[in-house]
Amino acid sequence: MAEEISYADFERVDIRIGTIIEASPFPEARKPAFKLLIDFGPEIGIKKSSAQITVHYTLESLIGRQVLGVVNFPPRQIGPFRSEVLTLGFEDENGAIVLAAVEQPVPNGRKMM
Repeated sequence: MAEEISYADFERVDIRIGTIIEASPFPEARKPAFKLLIDFGPEIGIKKSSAQITVHYTLESLIGRQVLGVVNFPPRQIGPFRSEVLTLGFEDENGAIVLAAVEQPVPNGRKMM
């Protein structure tokens, strides 16, 4: 388990819901990954993310899927791609990423509470 943090620390991490509107291959990535465009609603807009989710998802299956993302990390340069959002997920028993998701549709841009 990680070091204990305060609720104020948790509040500083801005986790929002967004909908994947575009997914494309990312052959330049060192580990297999997709490039995603995620719509986080009018306040945040459309952001780019690199996600190592190629085991459980196809490009086609990602379009329209709602995902959780940390929107207030600094952008990260991954090869020729600038990732603006950390898309959240969990490792399965083999280390492949399964996306964190919501059970019901939520308006894009809503903050995790």
